[in-house]
Amino acid sequence: MYNRRPNLMLGFHGCDEFVRNELVNNPDIVKKSQEAFDWLGNGFYIWENNYQRAFQWALDKQARGIIQTPSVVGVVYQLDYCLDFTDSEFIPILSSYYELMKDDLLFAGKTLPKNKDLPKDKYHDLILRELDCAVIEYLHQKISEQIAEDIALKGFSELKHFDTVRGIFTEGGPAFEGAGIQTKNHIQICIRNLNCIKGFFIPRKETKFP
Repeated sequence: MYNRRPNLMLGFHGCDEFVRNELVNNPDIVKKSQEAFDWLGNGFYIWENNYQRAFQWALDKQARGIIQTPSVVGVVYQLDYCLDFTDSEFIPILSSYYELMKDDLLFAGKTLPKNKDLPKDKYHDLILRELDCAVIEYLHQKISEQIAEDIALKGFSELKHFDTVRGIFTEGGPAFEGAGIQTKNHIQICIRNLNCIKGFFIPRKETKFP
């Protein structure tokens, strides 16, 4: 009853300036991330209400030669039916699908993927989240298969596809010596159902209010 989250929210997506302009001018053409190491599975990624983190991500991409002009596009979205890992209701669900995936891979004679550090990452933040991504994608796949099976057998299913995935992450090393707070803490959203995106905008600069 309370799983749907219809409220509109603001987020930010770091990208090249060309991509920002394309999203603003052609909002129906949205590319999802399909990387094997996506932290929350495959989808369109945004930082929840965090312009600075999105821009820093774009700057880091520029430093690695991946984009030319770092920029940020604003996103108006809703979570709707969200696999929310800030909510204790959903974490046991993920754990159970991990066990199922592990058994399936063992039966097939395959090994589990692993989360890995980037080379020279002194904080060991496990930036390449191949295990997390695999488990989340496995969860979505199994839910889709069960929904299809339910509909074929009885014409309906009590299961629902998740529209979005939400997670809270700590990374970047301590904010000060001995701190539990890290410099790049953030909330990240992965949008799977692109209908949850209501529009894109170019963020304006804040002006001083007397």
